[in-house]
Amino acid sequence: MVNLVAAAPGSYDVVETFPRRVKEITHLWIPLRDGTRLAARMWLPEDAEANPVPAIIEYIPYRQGDFTAPRDMVLHPYFAGHGYAAIRIDIRGSGNSEGLPLDEYVEREQDDALDALAWIATQRWCDGNTGMIGISWGGFAALQVAARRPPSLRAIITVCSTDDRYADDVHYMGGCLLSNNTTWGGCMHAYMARPPDPEVVGAKWRDMWRARAESAPVLVADWLAHPFRDDYWKHGSVCEDYAQVECAVYAVGGWTDGYSNAIPRLLAGLKGPRRGLIGPWAHGYPHIALPGPNISFLQDALRWWNRWLRHEPNGIDEEPMLRAWMQDARPPSPSYQSIGGHWIAESTWPPRGLVGRRYWLNPGRLESSAAEPVELDVSSPLTTGLWAGEWTPHGIGPELALDQREDDGGSLVFDSAPLEEGIEILGAPVVALRIAADQPDGLVGVRLCSVAPDGQATRVSYGLLNLTHRDGHEEPEALEPGAWYTVRVRLNDVAQTFPTGSRLRIGVSTSHWPLAWPSPRRITLRIRAGESTLELPTRSRSRLDRDLPSFEKAAIPKPGPITWIRPVSRERLITRDVGRGRTTLTYHKDDGAYRLDTSGIEVDARGTERHAISDKDPLSAVSEVCWRIEHRRPQWRAAIDCRTTVSATASEFTVHASIDAYEGDDKLFSVSRERKVPRRRL
Repeated sequence: MVNLVAAAPGSYDVVETFPRRVKEITHLWIPLRDGTRLAARMWLPEDAEANPVPAIIEYIPYRQGDFTAPRDMVLHPYFAGHGYAAIRIDIRGSGNSEGLPLDEYVEREQDDALDALAWIATQRWCDGNTGMIGISWGGFAALQVAARRPPSLRAIITVCSTDDRYADDVHYMGGCLLSNNTTWGGCMHAYMARPPDPEVVGAKWRDMWRARAESAPVLVADWLAHPFRDDYWKHGSVCEDYAQVECAVYAVGGWTDGYSNAIPRLLAGLKGPRRGLIGPWAHGYPHIALPGPNISFLQDALRWWNRWLRHEPNGIDEEPMLRAWMQDARPPSPSYQSIGGHWIAESTWPPRGLVGRRYWLNPGRLESSAAEPVELDVSSPLTTGLWAGEWTPHGIGPELALDQREDDGGSLVFDSAPLEEGIEILGAPVVALRIAADQPDGLVGVRLCSVAPDGQATRVSYGLLNLTHRDGHEEPEALEPGAWYTVRVRLNDVAQTFPTGSRLRIGVSTSHWPLAWPSPRRITLRIRAGESTLELPTRSRSRLDRDLPSFEKAAIPKPGPITWIRPVSRERLITRDVGRGRTTLTYHKDDGAYRLDTSGIEVDARGTERHAISDKDPLSAVSEVCWRIEHRRPQWRAAIDCRTTVSATASEFTVHASIDAYEGDDKLFSVSRERKVPRRRL
């Protein structure tokens, strides 16, 4: 969770006046049925009690009082200025809300949201209609609450979220354990341990703080304990029953983010009013996210709210179901300020006009017909995947995939001839592999790249498969060494142009570290070329593309006064100890330090993520996440140091999580836990 405006000034207009005058209520208590109170901030038209308005709610655990304040300022006041009550709520046990922290997306969290919506809908300033908006956790919450069908909820906007908590979140991909399971779990462990603000909750703040830290779950271990698609993950996954969601759904995301796959699934699975938008962005709201171009997301969202919360016939429900950014080819880079391309549109999903183009994986080549079958072996270096970048880029710093030629060196590579005519693809490429393995378990990583005439290889999409999950994620089965199987690897959805003269490349590897945790044993995978295929979903330009109106320039409300004490920065360092045969990837993630000048509170947050492995031993892999977060006022300073490490043997994972809490320079308390988790098919 990054709480800043990533887009550069000049890519958006700052709006200082609105149709309705707005007042900000910085501390609002929302009572729940069990007596717990949730802390909220609200932006409200000044005349709302005389002229009640619909309410738009964002419900997340990230401290509306300070941590998300810079971002909240450029979102919620816009809706309030156009006639809505805009409310930012901290979930139970976070920020200044009462109660204790919980795991992600538990039923209690959803029950609390239902209580909050019911309370909001009956206030004098609310006309009884509510909507929910949110990115990431807030996007999950909007979908999950929509599936509970509260009577006041008319519409949601879910941004960078998922309908499938197992197969398409930060924990597992194709049944492979993602490093984000550790990095996000370790980060969230720190977030859960932060103190409430004494100026809001009073003298009990120390007791609340200690109780939070001591009860905070070790999320990394909890998630490792559920390596298969069981009821733990099915809860909160609206894909289990799309029919439960009846309100209008606007699903938004970006191709650079890890969550864009959910949008096509939602469009295909939901039956009520729905709309999709996928831009070039990473993990951020489209009016402030990178890579650009940024769009008039707030204006667009306002049209959505006006249609479904005010019942204004403005035509938004008659527009194409999906609007997506068709990305131009580009050289590989760890970050982009913008990605070239053009907007396309589809009236249905799946689109009616897609044409599957099949290529055969022949020895070293991608071709339109199959060659005589040849068996090829691959056993990738454990560090293959080092150039993959992060699963969830935020659009700041060197997060993205680099030139793939180094990872290609540890892979089987299949290249097309230079394209005589450019093509566009939209959707999920699928690679079917005819394989045999020498071990009972292992993984396969597949990358689709665009190769420029000068040889630079830009990753377009990728997919992972835990080979024991080849027939599904609920009951994995070991491989029989030497036996032949056909497995399908579905790559991430994408919209991409391959220009004339470029080449398509498929890279196949048995490692994708550190994005995916390595298998417990080195595996040699035998692939039968001439019987394996790539299926590309190609499309042609359509009338809908030509008729699309342009987005306006992005607009944001004028931010409140903030003093930046230290800027945001990112570093990505790769270290190879040749003598010891050990490789380390380190991310330094400095979220900067700033003061909210109106309240006087300061926030200072910086973290480090390290992943290390020895060249010849998959059991040497270790991941470590450290965060220091400090909150302070002139007469108050509270900080936490949080460290989470994960290592593994062939039979179990070991997770160690610790919290040290400081008031001023004095250590107030420490909490340390160690968990052993059986390793099952990972």
